[in-house]
Amino acid sequence: MSLLPLPPASRQLGPDGPAISPIAWGMWRLAEDGRSAADAARLVHAALDAGITLLDTADIYGFDGAGGFGDAEALLGEVLTAEPGLRSRFVLSSKGGIMPPLPYDQSPDYLARAIDASLKRLRVEHIDLWHIHRPDLLAHPQEVARALDDAVRAGKLGALAVSNFTLHQTAALQQFLAHKLVATQPEISPLAIAAFEDGTLDQAMMLGLVPLAWSPLGGGRLADPQTPRDKAVAAELDRIGAAQGVSRSVAAYAWLMAHPAGIVPIIGSQQESRISEGAAALTMRWTREDWYAILVAARGAPMP
Repeated sequence: MSLLPLPPASRQLGPDGPAISPIAWGMWRLAEDGRSAADAARLVHAALDAGITLLDTADIYGFDGAGGFGDAEALLGEVLTAEPGLRSRFVLSSKGGIMPPLPYDQSPDYLARAIDASLKRLRVEHIDLWHIHRPDLLAHPQEVARALDDAVRAGKLGALAVSNFTLHQTAALQQFLAHKLVATQPEISPLAIAAFEDGTLDQAMMLGLVPLAWSPLGGGRLADPQTPRDKAVAAELDRIGAAQGVSRSVAAYAWLMAHPAGIVPIIGSQQESRISEGAAALTMRWTREDWYAILVAARGAPMP
């Protein structure tokens, strides 16, 4: 029985952009639990030691509904100030455009302020990859594109991306950008499979966008499945993972990475061991039968 190809050793962000590892690490919860800069530095080193070269944060990370806006960026900024040599070892990704309690603001003035604020918190002069975090329905894509292009021309941003955009929202922004999008960040996991069937991944392949999958473990639901559907997916991952000596989490990452769009799962754990184990996903092999078994379990019905 033939095996699907292994994921590539790296993915390039656009035709002229930097190369990134086929798996990433995200900092959604970096600023929780009173974590110090030394604690955060250990996590950054764990990611780098595991071969992860895309580190993903956002200005909203750390916000608890009342305060903490920007805390994750600021904590990473402390790490980079203490160890300046780290900055050259990874591609820095951040996001903006969410502004509680509005909830979204992508007016040109706000985007300019948000980008400058992120640079200040991160204590850097340049962010390699910057996303519009969620679409502002009151912002014309031409105005958004102008603000982003201005930031790229000013040297503040490298490559551009979107997160949680629909197909048409992505296409509309892409139409007006001089510096084209290189990545998209939707939710994708064995429990969140819409991107496989709604055209998101097809559009990514068509436009040459790298799909960065947030919450690739279903927001923790794969670790503790409760519904019959979640349990069925977990059982299939366990079956296939056990045959290759990997955990359910690693099997979930590898399942995403086997797709031809080149999905890059963003590990969300803030535990060194869980970050490190993700590297095992790069060597896991899939048959078409096993890959589709996960999808069928997630759909709850056979393929049409």
